[in-house]
Amino acid sequence: MTTAAVPTLVGTMGVDGLDTLVGVLAGDGWEVLGPRVRDGVITWGALRSAGDLPVGVADDQAPGTYRLRDRGDRARFGWAVGPSSPKRELFPPRVPWWEARLEGDGLQITPATPPRRRVALLGARPCELAAIAVQDRVLLGGPCPDPDYAARRRDLLVVAVHCTEPAPTCFCTSMGTGPAADGGYDLALTELLHGPGHAEPVYLVRVGTDRGVQLARRLELRATTDAELEAEQAALDAARRRMVRHLRTEGIVELLATTLEHPRWDDVAARCLACTNCTLVCPTCFCAAVEEVTDLDGGIRRERRWDSCFTLGHSEVHGTAVRASVRSRYRQWLTHKLGTWWEQFGTSGCVGCGRCITWCPVGIDLTEEVAALAETPAETPAATAAAVGAPGGRSGDR
Repeated sequence: MTTAAVPTLVGTMGVDGLDTLVGVLAGDGWEVLGPRVRDGVITWGALRSAGDLPVGVADDQAPGTYRLRDRGDRARFGWAVGPSSPKRELFPPRVPWWEARLEGDGLQITPATPPRRRVALLGARPCELAAIAVQDRVLLGGPCPDPDYAARRRDLLVVAVHCTEPAPTCFCTSMGTGPAADGGYDLALTELLHGPGHAEPVYLVRVGTDRGVQLARRLELRATTDAELEAEQAALDAARRRMVRHLRTEGIVELLATTLEHPRWDDVAARCLACTNCTLVCPTCFCAAVEEVTDLDGGIRRERRWDSCFTLGHSEVHGTAVRASVRSRYRQWLTHKLGTWWEQFGTSGCVGCGRCITWCPVGIDLTEEVAALAETPAETPAATAAAVGAPGGRSGDR
């Protein structure tokens, strides 16, 4: 992380400028990661040049549906978001803590060393920048910062791309996280398409940090025209209008706290598979478990791995799962993500990327669930107290 500067427009470049950018970053020792098409999805992968970007590829998304298609143009960023997010780089699925081996009569324990891996992300969306900021609050803002996350975050450079092609499952406007980023990046690009379908796009370039200023000086930029500024604004305005999903955020903390016994929880539980997909693709979920792995040579390795509040074992205490039903697990996820996250971290746990909707096998839509909870009057304080097992009320796995 570097000292922040005021986001400033510094010029425009063509596709050759993208190639220069990748080359400059790689030459400075950064491992450049960007969007790649692999296994039928757009996901993060190593970039050797701008030619590795998904040219003319769009993603069609809907609840429980994700497909790629040909756009018929030369856009490199004409898609919304794939299943993978920057969380995979900053908070990996598996992280070693220590390993131990028998040496003589004793056990030699070697703590894992936080990595020194300089990663440059090219193509991060505004909602993903917001998710990084949320994870910063969670994993760096407390009394015991996560040393592995801190090391990876310190060695991260971000080239963002403003989103002009939202998916039908996106609702970042409701969360105030897009489609344009207002910070959290070193450089930010806006892709503009001009002329016929096979014309190459141009990219408006903004700087957000001192490091971004130094990087921009090494790119061949020309002055941005008034027509390009107008086209950028028009593209972002159109993206906002195309967002068909909206999440009620006003009073949502109180709504979720006072509807714990709403019949809608039974309805969603009948559909939810507790498969954990929503938490695995979520860019802010941070549930983790610790396990020890042995090898045939007598070595032991302790690792942190991704977990989910949808797994039965995640709430296990002294051999008993506190949340044994799917109903209670879905309720825990939604009320924490949108409600009690505010109490813990001073922010919402949702950035409106829509991944949980797209990648739910049965198409559960959290915006619909919240709307359904709001359709009937809130419960009385007595009912709420009973639901959470307060004094005088009942407790249990509901």
